Amino acid sequence: MKGIILNENMTLKIVNGSMVIDDNTYQNQKLLLLAEKGEFKNRPMRGVGTRRFLETENPDELAREIRTEFITDGMTVKTINIPKNGQLTIDAYYDN
Repeated sequence: MKGIILNENMTLKIVNGSMVIDDNTYQNQKLLLLAEKGEFKNRPMRGVGTRRFLETENPDELAREIRTEFITDGMTVKTINIPKNGQLTIDAYYDN
């Protein structure tokens, strides 16, 4: 999906005086993973809030929340892998 790109400070990425428009799939995934419910003013029930799951013994709850939020955002989710070492891998994309 093409959209506005943010820089590492989460502000608009500007190149040669113009906003950067590019594939923002991974950016959107990151924002959804980090956002707590209530942080998006226009959609207060959106966000996974991965910090809430840091102490959770059962990764299925986190995987279910990720899948739900990504699907609601219009993505197709193929796989979510949450191994014991915490290295989250997700294969999800927007259908064009």
